[in-house]
Amino acid sequence: MSISVGVIGVGYLGKFHAEKYVQLPEADLRGVFDIDKARAKEIANQYNCQAFESLSQLLEEVEAVSVVVPTKMHYKVAKECLEAGKHVLVEKPMTTNLKEADELISLARSKDLILQVGHLERFNPAVCALFAHLSQPMFVEAHRLGLSLERGTDVDVILDLMIHDLDIVLTAVPFKVTEIRAVGVPVVSGNIDIANVRMEFENGCVANFTASRITGKKMRKIRFFQKDAYFSLDYAKRELTIVRREKNGFLPFSYNIADFEGSDPLKEEIASFLNSIKEKRPPVVSGEDGKRALEIALEINERIKRRLKRFAG
Repeated sequence: MSISVGVIGVGYLGKFHAEKYVQLPEADLRGVFDIDKARAKEIANQYNCQAFESLSQLLEEVEAVSVVVPTKMHYKVAKECLEAGKHVLVEKPMTTNLKEADELISLARSKDLILQVGHLERFNPAVCALFAHLSQPMFVEAHRLGLSLERGTDVDVILDLMIHDLDIVLTAVPFKVTEIRAVGVPVVSGNIDIANVRMEFENGCVANFTASRITGKKMRKIRFFQKDAYFSLDYAKRELTIVRREKNGFLPFSYNIADFEGSDPLKEEIASFLNSIKEKRPPVVSGEDGKRALEIALEINERIKRRLKRFAG
């Protein structure tokens, strides 16, 4: 039995949500809604579904939705969908503040609905493979760099890009964050465009993050170091390099590369959302997970903005 679905917001990313729903047999894409009616009709024609005139009309026809609107609208739109009794996959960051995040989590729980947050990298097969090998990492280094000014500049680069790596590290290191040091600069937009963060956890693990949307050379990599091994992961190539210390053998280290090229993390994310609905089980990336990453991202933003005020003063 397929699940009737809709996509709210069919800009750059929303279009791909519609595409993946069409590809999945467990989904029945009934239609899309966008305030840009011409864009909605274009995508609806492309995927042979309806372009709804209003959000309320779409909600009357579906069981679940993807919310892929600008970040500042996530709370308002997701709340309306949950109040209408619909399961929601909302893009990251789930909201712009913690109060809104708590409200969505509480609302979904009270109505027994699935609320999943779109932290896409959790469905990257190289990341899934990485988690199977980690055992108490002590140092992490993440770089997420590129030129991406066509989207996401309504929020700082921490909420736009770095939050992906924050979610991965917070999942891999399940300890309280005890210290955050952060610097960042607005360069070409009104928000912070490049940032560097040093984070320390209660167990002693240290993580360094760099995110930029004004860098010509694209890089999406993360490295984990632990007592007996280190792991280098290329998100874009979906490639995991594993270097381990060997007690026996001719060489002191073993070196292996696992390649997952050809996989489709967005399709896996949406399929997981639909399976959570069908099987009535918690989503892989819950509202609580989304709030956890948001909380740290907002704290980083606040620290950077306080530092910038000191420079301006």
